[in-house]
Amino acid sequence: MSEKVSIRQLASGVPGMDDLLGGGIPEFSFNLIAGIPGSGKTTLAHQMMFSLASPDCKALFFTVLGEPPLKMLRYQQQFPFFDIDKINQSIRYVNLAADLLDGDFDQVLQRIDREVRDFSPSLVFVDSFRSVVQTPQGAAAGPHGLQHFIQQLGLKMTSWQATTFLIGEYMTPEAESSPIFTVADGIIWISQVVHRDSMVRKIQVVKMRGQAQKLGLHTFRIGAAGIEVFPRVIFDTEPMHIVGDKRLSMGLPVLDDMMGGGLPVAYSLLLVGPSGSGKTLLATQFLAEGVRVGEPGVIAAFEKSPNQLLSHQLNQLITRGEVGLIDTRALDLSIDEILHDLMAMIQRTGAKRVVIDSLSGFEVALSSVFRENFREALYRLVAVLTGMGVTVLMTAELEDRYDDLRFSSYGNAFLADAIVMQRYVELKGQFRRAISVVKIRASAHSKDIRFYDIEQGRIQIEESPVPYGNLLSGHPVDGTDDAS
Repeated sequence: MSEKVSIRQLASGVPGMDDLLGGGIPEFSFNLIAGIPGSGKTTLAHQMMFSLASPDCKALFFTVLGEPPLKMLRYQQQFPFFDIDKINQSIRYVNLAADLLDGDFDQVLQRIDREVRDFSPSLVFVDSFRSVVQTPQGAAAGPHGLQHFIQQLGLKMTSWQATTFLIGEYMTPEAESSPIFTVADGIIWISQVVHRDSMVRKIQVVKMRGQAQKLGLHTFRIGAAGIEVFPRVIFDTEPMHIVGDKRLSMGLPVLDDMMGGGLPVAYSLLLVGPSGSGKTLLATQFLAEGVRVGEPGVIAAFEKSPNQLLSHQLNQLITRGEVGLIDTRALDLSIDEILHDLMAMIQRTGAKRVVIDSLSGFEVALSSVFRENFREALYRLVAVLTGMGVTVLMTAELEDRYDDLRFSSYGNAFLADAIVMQRYVELKGQFRRAISVVKIRASAHSKDIRFYDIEQGRIQIEESPVPYGNLLSGHPVDGTDDAS
């Protein structure tokens, strides 16, 4: 043979799943969907089945000592992927419980074979397959008899020219030694991680013959629309090349001058300051300036719900569709879930500017499982977004301590290409706000500290440097030359 056999891949119909599988489900493959009870195995199988089933691609679903078909249908029809018109036309349910309890493995095989010949399906599902090995017949057959049964079933499935899925309750891939793991072409493992009071669902493609699946554990969510998978995104080692020294205006001419002409494209900026210093307002002006010059933006607002955004200007930008808003109200989020939402909106709107407001709110929104690795995950998020050519502004709240000058509560200031600091200072019995540019990587910038005010919902920065020294120490003196 001089030509390779091409294996057709079937779209799973589960958002994010095909990316995890390496393109889709190999046609005529023999797959195992495994996991603990309640992890989402049956829902995953039904979502794939209803997506793939049609008059030309019929599906046969066997139940084995598990939930009766009527009970499964009652719950699965709550999802929008459920299509009752496909039942008994493109999809047929068969209960094998009586055959398994009253007969032996040979009789079960004969019943399965007979149903398949009668219906001629392209897809076959057996739920829950592990019930076969837990019956007295399974125990009496022993490992060799069970392996023979599985091999015979696998051979029959191959002869039917069908893509098959066996659904079973198993604990972990490492703890199992069933012969089915050797026979299966693909193994999809679903698990639940409980940490403190939060629970995170994870999925792993342990094995998928003939294609390069994404390795490791990935998060998924069962929502109102069904299952959505969020494959772990790895940043490109060759990020987008930016031609020239292109910079973006912050929407504040004085701040642009302080930054040496604006913020370089595809940079990450960390905007730090105490509560009420105007971080969200400055971020809003950054987004509004982008809209003005034809650069759409996106904001992930963790501090407030969509109906509670403080800035009237920001609400208008979002209402008019000029700035996209990432919904962060779900509980127990993962970094990959947020990153997928951001990437999808960036690709859909062509956004060039992204605001994350704020890092402290972001951390609180995450499931406790992910907070321990927040710094590493944030590094990956920033690297992916800037690698797409997007400029990222992140806000972070810090306590204003005169004797402890810090730029991040998380030890992640090094992740940012630029840092702008806002502070309160006490001067002549009044609070004043001050702003300064701490760093811009590989770029000259002003070392000045400037006073600024918030007037009519906008930040106004004074043109001249503050005429005081020792401001950041909390003991200002007249004249910047008298700091000693």
